[in-house]
Amino acid sequence: MASRRDFMKKVALGTLGAGLASKAAQASMIGFAGQEKEIKGESAKLLIKNPEHPKPADYDRLPLSWYKATVKRLKEKVGEKGIKAIVLQNSWNIIYFTGLFHTSTERPFYAVIPVDEDALYWYSPGLDRDLVTTWWSTENEYYFDFLHAEGGHPEKGQIVTGKTVDLFEWLLNGLKKRGFGEKVIGIDQELPPSKLQKAKNVLPQARFEDISDICLKMRMVKTPEEIALIQRAMNYFSQIHAFARDYILQRGTDATDFEVAEAARRYGVELIMKDIKRDGRPHSAVGITVGISCRTGVATAYPHPNQFFHKKIERGDALQVSGVVRIGGYGGELYRYFQIAPWDKHREKLWEVVTECVRIQERESRAGRTCAEVAAKIHQYQVKMGVSKYIYHRPAHGQGMEGHQAPWLALGDTTVLEEGMTFSVEPGLYDPENGFGYNPSDCLLVSKKKGILMSSVPYTKEWMFLKL
Repeated sequence: MASRRDFMKKVALGTLGAGLASKAAQASMIGFAGQEKEIKGESAKLLIKNPEHPKPADYDRLPLSWYKATVKRLKEKVGEKGIKAIVLQNSWNIIYFTGLFHTSTERPFYAVIPVDEDALYWYSPGLDRDLVTTWWSTENEYYFDFLHAEGGHPEKGQIVTGKTVDLFEWLLNGLKKRGFGEKVIGIDQELPPSKLQKAKNVLPQARFEDISDICLKMRMVKTPEEIALIQRAMNYFSQIHAFARDYILQRGTDATDFEVAEAARRYGVELIMKDIKRDGRPHSAVGITVGISCRTGVATAYPHPNQFFHKKIERGDALQVSGVVRIGGYGGELYRYFQIAPWDKHREKLWEVVTECVRIQERESRAGRTCAEVAAKIHQYQVKMGVSKYIYHRPAHGQGMEGHQAPWLALGDTTVLEEGMTFSVEPGLYDPENGFGYNPSDCLLVSKKKGILMSSVPYTKEWMFLKL
């Protein structure tokens, strides 16, 4: 259990430019509310050195060769079904299989991959044409914008109003032009009746098959290259948490949860971006997320609170530092649940149950178990400990680029765990009546023998029980 008094004894505060900041001491110059404060503390020394952690990546994103190899694997899987063309329209699938990071909006975006040739054809919105053609692209056909008028291309000097182009039919005609009018076409969604009718009208001899399950399964089981990027992101995230803990100990009840989150995010951005090779142009520094949140007091008592977090930290508060960090699209969640002194036996018990449930998930998450079996083990322990009324949700979800990803560590999910799957770690307990809750998270990697927590942040009272 750490105290602010002990912390301050160890901290030597310097003025701006005094040269006292060091990486080892977790120092950073953070400007807030018109003042500059140097945060320098001892939390980094408490981070765990876990020999089971995978080696972190030394690259900022997966190389194009990885994406081409992954598309080759996809072709092999769908080829067994007689599929001759793949259509990707889900933005996460497009990013995962092609490596083209882009912004998903109401504008339809399609990648067409012939199974029997080395090619990638795009059907995309005009505003992304330079992103497409400077990445992996055999050919790009684009419409001007949504809604697109037939013949309307202001960028070519063609100002036309009138007939609105049906962009799904536009894609279908593109498939026909490329020789797939009588083929089996795999698409990563179940087509609704309206689109099936359009497909029948434009391509009466073609057959569409939903391959979304194949795409998702490939995304669920991470390759060593993906895992290495996740580990790199989690290493940074662990340092961000050490900074946040130091910040809370130094600023104490003078700070708001908003201030902690903003300071930690700024620290995290500076920490990560100094290592990212970039020239300001597309395809470098992609898939980077540094999202840090902090909430204190009664807001911790709800799994998904809906209020804005801007509250002074007070003695007796439960406090949560949380968020998501990704590099090149890979990373995960990392939350820690603090308790500010004073606390009582009830809070201590709920904290201890949550922490033991983290260990249960870690021990039970081995290849061959089902999601339901692991979830049941956690819930059984919660019930045994008499905390049923504080349970609000399943213990975890799968983690991917999109955040929540199948499979689900839930009583109703019989998916068998496989090596390379990654999960959140969230056996949280919540007590709205007493105005507090504790919810952890991490990125847990399924291995042959157990789950591996990929962060270095401890699950200990020394880390999380603080005296300000």
